[in-house]
Amino acid sequence: MGREEWNRRYAVSEFLWTVDANRFLVAEVAGLPPGRALDLATGEGRNAVWLAEQGWDVCAVDFAELGLQKARRLAGARGVAGRVSLEAADLRSYRPEPGGFDLVTLIYLQVPQAELQPILLKAAQAVAPGGTFLLVAHDTSNRADGFGGPQDPAVLYTAEQVVTAVGHELVIEKAHTVERIVGTDDGPRVAIDCLVRGWRLP
Repeated sequence: MGREEWNRRYAVSEFLWTVDANRFLVAEVAGLPPGRALDLATGEGRNAVWLAEQGWDVCAVDFAELGLQKARRLAGARGVAGRVSLEAADLRSYRPEPGGFDLVTLIYLQVPQAELQPILLKAAQAVAPGGTFLLVAHDTSNRADGFGGPQDPAVLYTAEQVVTAVGHELVIEKAHTVERIVGTDDGPRVAIDCLVRGWRLP
């Protein structure tokens, strides 16, 4: 979806999803010393705000201004507005500072396949020496074998595709699918995500 479509979704007063951080982000960041973080495609800011609560100084980027307004509101409510810098930018043209961040996260980035690789490459290049790259996304297999998530195959991808894009920039520690339990009126269902974690040599 484009900027206008996302802004229409974010126009509702309540948050579209939970305000809690992504469970895989929480698990993967545990134990990392706080520093500068870059949260790309931040949406309503739930992950950026959680990182700030853990002591990170976060630059949160998204092209949907209404999502960023909610992120600002959430950061203020949680008392971490001073640790979260919000930037309205399209990731297709956005150029983060190379080597400028101790943590770079992309959580459920949805872009067409043709636009994915350059975005991932710029994200990987933004990781500082010794820093961490973390991506969580709806896996391609979720469309047939999992629950929920976007059904357009053009915005779904795999851990292998991510590694192809960033593997020459980073040391890849993890690259696989993960299961996420989703509560529904009909009981728990399983969504399939892909997770890639890497780091840059000091």
